[in-house]
Amino acid sequence: MKWIIRLLKAGALLGVIGILAISAGYFYFAPQIPSIDGIREIRFQVPLRVYTRDGQLIQEFGEKRRVPVRYQELPERMIQAFLAAEDDRYFEHHGVDYQGLLAAVFEVVSTGERTRGGSTITMQVARNLFLSLEKTYERKLKEIILSFRIESELSKEEILELYLNKIFMGHRAYGVGAAAQVYYGKDLGELDLAQIAMIAGLPKAPSAFNPITNPERALQRRDYVLGRMNKLGFITPEEHQQAKERGVTAQLKHSRIEVKTPYVGEMVRNYMVERFGEEEAYTGGYSVITTIDPVLQPAADDAVRRALLEYDHRHGYRGPEGKADLTQAAEGDAGPRLPADYPPVADLLPAVVVKVDEKRFSARLGDGSDVVVEWEQMNWARPFINRNARGSAPKRAGDIVAVGDIVRLREILIEGPEGDDADTTATAWELSQVPEAEGAMVALDPQNGGIRALVGGYDYYNSKFNRAIQAKRQPGSGFKAIVYSAALARGYHPASLINDAPVVFDDVSLEDEWRPENYSGKFFGPTRLRVALVKSRNLVSIRLLRSLGVDNVLAHAARFGFDPEELPHNLSLALGSAVVSPLEMSRAYAVLANGGYRVEPYFIETIKDSQGELVYQARPLQVCPSCMAEIPPEPLPPLSRAAPRVIDAHNHYLMNSMLRDVVRAGTATRARSLGRDDLAGKTGTTNDQRDAWFNGFHPSLVANVWVGLDSNDQLGRGEVGGRAALPAWIYFMETALADVPEAPLRMPEGILQVRIDPHSGKRAYPGQPDATFEVFPADQVPSEQSGVRTPLSSEPLEATPEVPSAAESRPRDAPDSMEIF
Repeated sequence: MKWIIRLLKAGALLGVIGILAISAGYFYFAPQIPSIDGIREIRFQVPLRVYTRDGQLIQEFGEKRRVPVRYQELPERMIQAFLAAEDDRYFEHHGVDYQGLLAAVFEVVSTGERTRGGSTITMQVARNLFLSLEKTYERKLKEIILSFRIESELSKEEILELYLNKIFMGHRAYGVGAAAQVYYGKDLGELDLAQIAMIAGLPKAPSAFNPITNPERALQRRDYVLGRMNKLGFITPEEHQQAKERGVTAQLKHSRIEVKTPYVGEMVRNYMVERFGEEEAYTGGYSVITTIDPVLQPAADDAVRRALLEYDHRHGYRGPEGKADLTQAAEGDAGPRLPADYPPVADLLPAVVVKVDEKRFSARLGDGSDVVVEWEQMNWARPFINRNARGSAPKRAGDIVAVGDIVRLREILIEGPEGDDADTTATAWELSQVPEAEGAMVALDPQNGGIRALVGGYDYYNSKFNRAIQAKRQPGSGFKAIVYSAALARGYHPASLINDAPVVFDDVSLEDEWRPENYSGKFFGPTRLRVALVKSRNLVSIRLLRSLGVDNVLAHAARFGFDPEELPHNLSLALGSAVVSPLEMSRAYAVLANGGYRVEPYFIETIKDSQGELVYQARPLQVCPSCMAEIPPEPLPPLSRAAPRVIDAHNHYLMNSMLRDVVRAGTATRARSLGRDDLAGKTGTTNDQRDAWFNGFHPSLVANVWVGLDSNDQLGRGEVGGRAALPAWIYFMETALADVPEAPLRMPEGILQVRIDPHSGKRAYPGQPDATFEVFPADQVPSEQSGVRTPLSSEPLEATPEVPSAAESRPRDAPDSMEIF
């Protein structure tokens, strides 16, 4: 009996000693333990995400991929899987599971293996948030103390939510939401039981049990989790067996980009870094809704690429990008393999030629698959000599390629075989090459300036220079619209006559006199403004600018958003010698499209933080005609501001009337292929065809296209705006206007239509056979009737090739800047 009493005393003493030891340890370590006061304010490092106007993902920026989820959004099976794998008594203990610790020790002693640890989920949260990863008893004690504190501060649900959002899951994925997307490309609710168990097995060792890098061990860990779920009654034996029979279905998934527009993504990234700083921008979980349209953006990309490839094919094949090492072919291979340092460029895939026949060749793509290129998809490839000359047409495939050539191919649609049961289209592989020329497009809503599509080049990853906003190029004849609008504002009308005749200007800065010419080298005498704009007559534009005064035109250009200080202060302004970006041209032409109001381009609608709180809302200038009138205004869209009117309704109507004739009968007649009568615009071509433009619009959409070489070299003979740039605009508008009804040009009050003599601009005499209709402000209708016809400028408005502006209109020794007056 005495030994029992002694044993109890000894036990009590040991208990007291243990309590004292624990207390001493607590008081010793407590001052060293981090405070958890801010645990409720802990912010997850969530990447910056950029979306289209309707919420489709454009791009994601940030090292850590995380998709935060609330506890209520977690599938029950996901919670059960993690409890089974990590802490099945989680909802029963208070941060430290003594039973679990003893069970883990017993498991190690009895089996020599450690399949589950003694750390609870709360202890893992303490370690991941506040402690280092060193494995020491001191850190373990701190972990235990922190766990008690966390349990006293947060509910079990809050702790579990924190854990499942914070835990590292491998491959830059943090939290279960990101893991579901990274490994399966799914949301949590779309995962099956086997996939849930696979994810639940990751936290123990994200690399060792990773289904991508170590699928065998990952499968073992998954089956362990499934077994635990079965043992704990979370799943039935049938479910357990069915899930175990599933193989590894994980595949590494990148962010689910739905609309690819990296040029816009980079614009947003730059803005966010400027506003919030780099660290906050990349980790603050901001969601940016842009103005980009998910249908128009890919249409713009495709249109620019198609036009650039057409340009490139017109100038011949420059040969292979390189040669593969024919001695390195593996034994049994049909030919050489593609080296690894040839990345795709947009839709142009690298390939190595492995076999050449008479009228076809076979090539091997980067994934090891072989494709065949038929004669019809390569016979364009006449040898490139220079941008104005090509070699002879090839007669066989061997004239174009040889085994070992590294070439570019793209998959295209062609007409399929005929027959009732056959598809109307088929795919084929076409020989191509990365275009020498680059291009840009900006499409915006003229009612508020929202950018609906933006293309900065053929491929962002091949060249990150954003030509839509960064390139400064001469607009050529595209600037004439501004000059002619200024003329209308100062009393001219479409029938005003300007003499198209030789003119000479002296300038002390030049060795020679400046003798500008028309592209044709001809002179047409007195010419109506409408004809001069439609035909893009340079001499008329120069004389018109001289008559108006450069300062007056500069002031008018400011109404369209141009900075007069950045424009030439001389007569070269009439020929588009300024340097501007495609975005600036879009802003200017929006005035002509929307009724005469200046709007400011913008690309960000809203910015929200990680909690969904609004931190930025755009306040665009909105066209609101009644807001300028002395009547109760129409309600503006929320947070919008009324755009200022910068040209009156008469000016707008007359400019639209003339610019629609550019499409009907001028330098942009190719756009008639769209089958619409509500399109307007102006081509532009600069010195020696260095820049090609088309600035066009429909009342609902403005789109400006530029094509040129980054080196500012010549594009080649005949590569004017109507040939190099206009096709991209047409391809884009085919999609953009597919479901848009015709928009007739409505004549405002105070405009009259009168029959005139096309040669003199005066009223036509009764019965005049060649009379034409013209529109005038009521106070400018010609009062004088034409008399006997004179043979001056008697050409009708009919389709003509484009006339470059600056190329033929400066002395040979003039500098490219054209500042020669």
